[in-house]
Amino acid sequence: MKKIILFSLISAMITGCGYTTRSAISNKYTTIYIAPFLNKIDITREAGSGYKYRIYRPMLESDITRKVTNKFLFDGNLRPVKTENADLVLKGELVEFRRDPLRYTENDEVEEYRINILVNLALWDKKEDMLVWQENSFTGDFTYFTSFTTAGTPKSEDVAVNDALDELARRIVERTVEQW
Repeated sequence: MKKIILFSLISAMITGCGYTTRSAISNKYTTIYIAPFLNKIDITREAGSGYKYRIYRPMLESDITRKVTNKFLFDGNLRPVKTENADLVLKGELVEFRRDPLRYTENDEVEEYRINILVNLALWDKKEDMLVWQENSFTGDFTYFTSFTTAGTPKSEDVAVNDALDELARRIVERTVEQW
């Protein structure tokens, strides 16, 4: 009985708890090419009740590409490179940008908004020309206040969009480097 307990303790100490700071992706992937995001927002669609809060923000797709590239550089698990040197290729398209009101003042003015940025993503293994994963309507969002309240301090829409972009880029990198 003592041998079993001793063996169990030694096994537990050797294997550890399983926590690591290393990525869960395969060692065969070390580089990634982030293709420039495409803007697929249909700006010709007529405004209606369902599209009331969908808006167009020029060059948002370029901002997404830049933020995602910077986040991969910061993360360090996959090194962004040119397409000819990449193990993986991340393709994305911006499909929606919304600013939804969440809270109103007593005077029916919007006090709180949520910014939503939705993208479609596909990760390709370049060497095997194989789709690794694909995800549609992948979202980055951020909530902000337009005036001082007991719940929060005001932010400009530009700051809120930047925060939503940071959240989207963080989630994209996590989705890419985690076990598929």
